[in-house]
Amino acid sequence: MWGELIQEIRVAQTGVQILFGFLLTVVFTPTYKRLADTDQAIYIVTVVLGACATGALISPVSLHRLVSGRRVKPQAVRVAHKLTLLGLVLLLATMTASLLLILRVATHDGFVPYLVTAVVAWYLLCWFGIPLWTRFRHTSR
Repeated sequence: MWGELIQEIRVAQTGVQILFGFLLTVVFTPTYKRLADTDQAIYIVTVVLGACATGALISPVSLHRLVSGRRVKPQAVRVAHKLTLLGLVLLLATMTASLLLILRVATHDGFVPYLVTAVVAWYLLCWFGIPLWTRFRHTSR
């Protein structure tokens, strides 16, 4: 199970690292200084969420390195599993905040919260709803 978990983490790590890297550059653009206080606050929250997501999704690698050879692989897999789920939730929050910020800056229309809510619902369905339904439907007793 460890190998499968690490493969899954690689996909999520790549996405969160690219997003986080992009977020780090925004503050150095001239446009950032012109953002409203609310948008700057959303940006700061987004960067912190991105940092937390990055930490959670990279942590299983550190965990593996520090416990390797200690005969605790089943426990390490359980802990890494929980850290990966936490990382995915934090990635969802980061993507939500990023989308909210981008759409607020791109358009000032009142439909932005509804559009962000729809995208979050889509993420929840794809990332958690369908997998949990599949788990429930196809797990033998």
